[in-house]
Amino acid sequence: MNWQQVCEHPDLRNLPFKIELNETGHILMSPVKVYHSAFQGKIAALLYFNMDGGEVLAECAINTGMGTKVADVAWASSDRFERVRAEVQCSIAPEICVEVISDSNTDQEMNQKKALYFAIGALEVWICSEHGCMKFYDTDGELAASILAPNFPRQI
Repeated sequence: MNWQQVCEHPDLRNLPFKIELNETGHILMSPVKVYHSAFQGKIAALLYFNMDGGEVLAECAINTGMGTKVADVAWASSDRFERVRAEVQCSIAPEICVEVISDSNTDQEMNQKKALYFAIGALEVWICSEHGCMKFYDTDGELAASILAPNFPRQI
C-alpha cells in the first residue's frame, strides 16, 4: 500500500491506532495510551505559543526513506508548510518533529526515526518520555535546549 491508499481506505479511517508504513508498504499499527495523547496535546499547545508563526501539525505523515512515518507533533515554518500543504504526506520534514514514547517503542526505533527525519530535512527532533521529560536533538546530537524554540520546557 501507499500512504494515499491508507488515507482513503474506508476500513482504516477510524482506527484508534497510530498507523505508519514500512519501506515495503506494510501497515504498522501502534495503539497509544491516554498519557500519550495528553502529552501530544500539551506539546502542540506549547509549540503554538512558543513559536512565532508557522504551523503546528498533529500526527504529521512524513515520506521517509523507510516508508511513511508519522511524527506525533511537528512544527513547520510558514515557507515549509506552503511547500507541503497540499501533499498527502510531507515530501520534506517539518523543521521540528516530535515523538512521544509509547510502551512499544525501542531506543533503536527512536534512533532510526531521528535519522529518517533528519535525512528528509528536519532541523530538530524531540523525544518526550512517558514521564514528560523532553530531549532535543539536532544532526550533531543531543542539545541542552531547542535552538528553534529555546523557551520550550524540558519537563511538561
